[in-house]
Amino acid sequence: MENRIFYQQDCDLSRLDGKTVAIIGYGSQGHAHALNLHESGVDVIVGLYEGSKSWAKAEAAGLRVMTAADAAKNADIIMILINDEKQAKLYRESIEPHLTTGKTLAFAHGFNIHFGCIKPPKDVNVIMIAPKGPGHTVRSEYQAGKGVPCLIAVEQDATGDALEIGLAYALGIGGARAGVLETTFRTETETDLFGEQAVLCGGVCALMQAGFETLCEAGYDPRNAYFECIHEMKLIVDLIYQSGFEGMRYSISNTAEYGDYTTGPKLITDETKKTMKKILSDIQDGTFAKDFLLDMSDAGGQVHFNAMRKKAKEHPSEVVGREIRKLYSWSDEDKLINN
Repeated sequence: MENRIFYQQDCDLSRLDGKTVAIIGYGSQGHAHALNLHESGVDVIVGLYEGSKSWAKAEAAGLRVMTAADAAKNADIIMILINDEKQAKLYRESIEPHLTTGKTLAFAHGFNIHFGCIKPPKDVNVIMIAPKGPGHTVRSEYQAGKGVPCLIAVEQDATGDALEIGLAYALGIGGARAGVLETTFRTETETDLFGEQAVLCGGVCALMQAGFETLCEAGYDPRNAYFECIHEMKLIVDLIYQSGFEGMRYSISNTAEYGDYTTGPKLITDETKKTMKKILSDIQDGTFAKDFLLDMSDAGGQVHFNAMRKKAKEHPSEVVGREIRKLYSWSDEDKLINN
């Protein structure tokens, strides 16, 4: 059975009338959700920790700001938008004591619910509204009168209208303008983690860097290697995003298309698929979540995580990339890193 897709006409923003929404966190997703809801006429509070650098920023944007605990206490709907590894502690300390009957606990990713890090009481709604795009895009698309597609899931329906509340929220952040796909916490969590690891981040970055290394080791100028194996990735991905694989292949040369068909299967082999299946299995059985949370815990001290981050930052392609990106007048050098 295919899951339903909801659009603007299926959502009723008045479901949020008289309700207060607390947005916990004011990072990439947090600022977008808070501002979009606020501009949709929803009563919004931003919940932050004392001394947060985002406090003044949120107030300057015209939003009410209070501690996470006070925001949870005063809100009917509490959307948690901080890092996965920090959510369980924040939930126990600041949110759980204020989860009275009939409130709605919301997430933009199913990790903490699916893996049992957060176990809400049975008398509250537990929903997910997950935009399929980064926060700055959720914000810019809303401002342009459009929206980023969202996933929606209901884990607990204590009030009988949890789905309708979630759809109203999706409309408020602009997602219903594009479409809201019904899913489950399990499906979203497992497919999202797999996509990030095997394809979008882990797979693509490793593939680009291996190509870069292969050309450099063969004696080619690293700048040529960067252009051909890393820089141009965006051009191809944009074509796929716009028109699928067929549209991309229509737009490239016959030489490139022929090489696509003949070489792709040599790189992505049955052995690669076996590895992908093992990655998915480790996600499904909780192995990845356990390893991740241990490394990110106070006991783990993020030692392994920081070592991997340091090693990745020092890869030769990063050094060459900083030089190449300066050539582009439209590129605001490393703007994502400086924010």
